Amino acid sequence: MNEPDLNLLVALDVLLAEKSVAAAARRLRLSASAMSRTLSRLRETTGDPLLVRAGRNMVLTPYAEALRERAQDAVLEARAVLRPASPALDIASHRQVFTLRANDGFVEAFGPTLIAEAAKIAPGVVLRFAPKPEKTDKPLREGRVCLEIGVPGEMGPEIRMQMLFRDRFVGAVRRAHPLARQETVSIEQYTLWGHVIASRRGHAAGPVDESLAEAGLSRNIAAIVPGFPAALAVARKTDYIALVPASFLLNPAVDDTLHVFALPVKTAPITISQMWHPRMEADPAHRWLRQFVRESCRQLMMGETRQAYPDE
Repeated sequence: MNEPDLNLLVALDVLLAEKSVAAAARRLRLSASAMSRTLSRLRETTGDPLLVRAGRNMVLTPYAEALRERAQDAVLEARAVLRPASPALDIASHRQVFTLRANDGFVEAFGPTLIAEAAKIAPGVVLRFAPKPEKTDKPLREGRVCLEIGVPGEMGPEIRMQMLFRDRFVGAVRRAHPLARQETVSIEQYTLWGHVIASRRGHAAGPVDESLAEAGLSRNIAAIVPGFPAALAVARKTDYIALVPASFLLNPAVDDTLHVFALPVKTAPITISQMWHPRMEADPAHRWLRQFVRESCRQLMMGETRQAYPDE
């Protein structure tokens, strides 16, 4: 009986994920010609072309599409089986790089505290914050990310999820803004000024506009920027009002330059969660990471805002 070469399984997983011989070669640190030869062997082994050219790009065959998740699961399971058995976790001497995928606002507000506390508890642990250009569970499924942090998007049904805290939107203006002299901002004052909106997809309307519409009012959207840091930068230099999550203002540098006020309209709370793939559920180091992130975030939110968030 001819046993298949199981080394091909790793190459198959990467090829199906990247849909490109060149990209797969870079990820596996192989030459393009070596990767092409591996693809030829995979085609011979499976009896299917797997990747075929469509214009300038390569696309998966129907058989390859059906194999993609199975190949990924098989590789992850094989790695778990071959991982050395570890004794009880001693986090103080543990060495590992954990990758957390989060937006800029979370990294600026919570990153310094998480990094500082991790250095005290586990000096061998490195927290690597990766950018989050879109909401997707692909990095979790492919094992490239340990935790996804933010508002849950279109995650697969298998993805585990735990609430970190509840956030809320607030208004922010520069210190010299006329609204900074008001104890409270009325809905009429709020709609009198121009607004800068943070939207990765360029959308202008949001929950605030829905609440204003119920009162028969609207606001003047003067600018749209891709993220909250940019919105606050605009607010510092203009008389525009920025709308940001309260947690983003935990950054002292932000708080010193801006006046923050409660919105004159109600908006639904924002649930910030951490998400992970179920294969990491029982991993001792990953369990520690989840508990560490959860407790650190909640303590920071309660300590800085003096507002307790319900435990779920």
